Amino acid sequence: MSTSSSLTAEDLEFLARPLHGFLTVAAGNVPPEPRPVWFEATADGTVQFFTEPESLKVRRLRRDPRASIVVAAPVGERERWVSVAGRTTVETDGAHDLASRLAARYWDLDDPTRAADLAALLSGDQLRVVIHPESVRRYAY
Repeated sequence: MSTSSSLTAEDLEFLARPLHGFLTVAAGNVPPEPRPVWFEATADGTVQFFTEPESLKVRRLRRDPRASIVVAAPVGERERWVSVAGRTTVETDGAHDLASRLAARYWDLDDPTRAADLAALLSGDQLRVVIHPESVRRYAY
């Protein structure tokens, strides 16, 4: 296992895959209750996801902006994971663009059902949450 304060090129390559991240926010329940999220690791080293403005995670992040996300390789691959922890910002711009990019990564948008799912998602308000890494831990076997 290694620790740093930023994502490496290898981390970014791993995080570019269509994997689920498990998000935990600091102001949540004890013990924490992680939730799976779609996410994007950016070239500038942040990790972002989108969510509805009234979601529980946004309400909790407004009280305490600390969060972490853990992403692991799927079963059948060698063990590997990356954990990113840091303060978050809640942004009002870019959420729909992010949602569109992530839907294209996780879904087959040629499927009419998935295309309709994306249209429904984009018809509502969304926020973009950005995790600014303070600690990045990783493990690869």
